[in-house]
Amino acid sequence: MTEARGSAGPNGARHTRHTPGTPCWVSLMVHALDATQEFYGALFGWEFQPGPRQLGSYVRALLDGREVAGIGQLPPDRHLPVAWTPYLASPDVDATAETVRLCGGTVGVGPLDADEAGRMAICSDPAGAVFGIWQAAAHLGTAVSGVPGAPAWNELRTFESENIAKFYATVFGYEEEPTRADGLDHVTLRVEGRPVADIHGVGTALPRDRGPHWLTYFTVPDTDAAVDRVVTLGGQSLIASHDTAHGRVATVADPEGARFALVGKAGRLGGAP
Repeated sequence: MTEARGSAGPNGARHTRHTPGTPCWVSLMVHALDATQEFYGALFGWEFQPGPRQLGSYVRALLDGREVAGIGQLPPDRHLPVAWTPYLASPDVDATAETVRLCGGTVGVGPLDADEAGRMAICSDPAGAVFGIWQAAAHLGTAVSGVPGAPAWNELRTFESENIAKFYATVFGYEEEPTRADGLDHVTLRVEGRPVADIHGVGTALPRDRGPHWLTYFTVPDTDAAVDRVVTLGGQSLIASHDTAHGRVATVADPEGARFALVGKAGRLGGAP
């Protein structure tokens, strides 16, 4: 990930402030919070601590004492798709949210304060894909990447890439790098020259029950073994393990249906360390 200055974090690791536009956090809202903690704890070795009170029943996942993700409880009367949501860094969430509106997106939640951690909003782009905006204060976001159990990369699956890439570039100032070779509809988003996310236009290949959506990749030591573990824990294998230019990758879902991808530790996705 592209990051800027920061301070030392737990275990002496340097935890830096994420450059605006960089994916800086991932969060999941579920119906069964305890069961979801058990699933991801067993899969990735996460431990958990309480998060900001304004977010209700919400915990932060820790990997070796460093924050990597958040999981919250959905209200019982909210029947929303359960999905991992990436948060993109912003120096001013209110201004960014207003730009989202002006560019044809929707602001569904916020902007609002999350204790002393920071300020946030949850939005959707013009095609309907949900993402968050995070203005860091005490909580800078994901504290580690490139190790098993940590987020590695985020990519957007949508109908077509060109217009949606322009939306994100206008809102966050990304540089766009399109790829049309071999019939691919693909744009890499860059911050200060470094790739931070991908947009894939897949047309009718989008899942009918999902529509456009962001997909988060998590690093694992062994992709095949991790898929087997997902299934043993009650999840699903959606796209079997396969070799790519970035390593061995698989797409899976947790017991509540939240989709995510796994990439072997030797793999490198886009700008992931």
